[in-house]
Amino acid sequence: MNLNAYRRQWLSNVRGDLLSGLVVALALIPEAIAFSIIAGVDPKVGLYASFSIAVVTAIAGGRPGMISAATAATAVLMVTLVADHGLQYLLATTVLAGLLQIVAGFARLGHLMRFVSRSVMTGFVNALAILIFMAQIPELVGVPWLTYPLVAAGLAIIYLFPYLTRAVPSPLVTIIVLSVVVMVMGWDVRTVGDMGALPDTLPIFLIPDIPLTFETLGIIFPYAAAIAVVGLLESLMTENIVDDLTDTKSDRNQECIGQGLANTATGFIGGMAGCAMIGQSIINIKSGGRGRLSCFAAGVFLLFMVVVLGDVVAQIPMAALVAIMIMVSIGTFSWSSLKQLRTHPRSSSIVMLATVAVVVYTHNLAIGVLVGVLLSGLFFAGKIAQLFRVTSSLAEDGRVRTYHVEGQLFFASAEDFMEAFDFKEAVERVVIDVSEAHIWDISSIAALDMAVLKFRRDGSEVEIAGMNAASKTIVDRLAVHDEPGAMDKLTAH
Repeated sequence: MNLNAYRRQWLSNVRGDLLSGLVVALALIPEAIAFSIIAGVDPKVGLYASFSIAVVTAIAGGRPGMISAATAATAVLMVTLVADHGLQYLLATTVLAGLLQIVAGFARLGHLMRFVSRSVMTGFVNALAILIFMAQIPELVGVPWLTYPLVAAGLAIIYLFPYLTRAVPSPLVTIIVLSVVVMVMGWDVRTVGDMGALPDTLPIFLIPDIPLTFETLGIIFPYAAAIAVVGLLESLMTENIVDDLTDTKSDRNQECIGQGLANTATGFIGGMAGCAMIGQSIINIKSGGRGRLSCFAAGVFLLFMVVVLGDVVAQIPMAALVAIMIMVSIGTFSWSSLKQLRTHPRSSSIVMLATVAVVVYTHNLAIGVLVGVLLSGLFFAGKIAQLFRVTSSLAEDGRVRTYHVEGQLFFASAEDFMEAFDFKEAVERVVIDVSEAHIWDISSIAALDMAVLKFRRDGSEVEIAGMNAASKTIVDRLAVHDEPGAMDKLTAH
């Protein structure tokens, strides 16, 4: 990326980015505290992490307008580590996870996202919308009755205020109005301060206090690898969603590097690992944030508010933030996907629903996406295998049988390939015409070897005709039907 383009990503939407950054910062505070509680660490660990990750990814990430911070997806992976080994091991794990993500970026693993189908993406989005809504339920159960009209009022402001003006983001207006009303009226409702104590000092540089031994590496590496994979998966999925929302393109591999740099830096200031957040990213986009400045501002505002304005921020009613997150949940869910269940292919609908079900059941986005990707691959293989066929013709003199192979020859069609041949027919010569086929993998090559050797065993001369260059390359390298002793290998099987 050239310098002018990078500068535009910072300065093309200054007012919108600053205002949306403020909204995001206010919404990040209770979430960062909640994620710290999930991981079993002090609230300041999540708050410092959200500041650091937001600032570093704003500078080094590959997706302007996307918000990264401490997240539940990574927090749940830290619970056992913190319980068994303590905070210092968590900080070291955060650093190592960041280094692994940097390596992934330079290895250009971000391009693997092309293998995630649209059905999996839709399932991911819908599951996340459900999880975001479910996360608000504790704030709506066993609370003062005033919470419910406050949430309703917050939703009304969020959806109706834009009809008056879009100069100020409606979520920000919601936070200000409800906070003023609650403070003036003196109502006893849950506030941000009830979530946990806010830090009153700036983070400082520190090196994790752990023994530098292979035993330590053996402890932290599995956690670091899991955090790195889940963090990149959620970040790249969120990146795709923001691309669609803004109709712009991003740099996936740069995002891997940016996330890695952010986590590495965060481990050295006492923060926990994190990644991109779809909920906060959508709040940012809907509040007018588009550039890198929005994520940077969110991080800086967050730190300023908890350290300098902590007493004021602590009085923000949770009802305001719950209303915002409900708005995010409603806006995130792909409502059109419900109608498309009847019109889309059944396999696509199954993939989408399976992704939703697994994510909601496990609360693990990585497992749900993995299940969706595997199902997509199986359905795709099944479809391609159905397009495969083999026909044959016998020469007038009855001495030559030609088999015409059409379609993709790979593991899923190898069995059909073998069943198409009549090995009991005694002909002088067999021609296997693959001019309209493509040979992909070792399963298909093994099937080709087996067919050739079986015909030769019965005394037929075999010719493979019409092989394209790509197929010939893999067949020449891996096939054994022309090697000495190939018949013995067949007999041994």
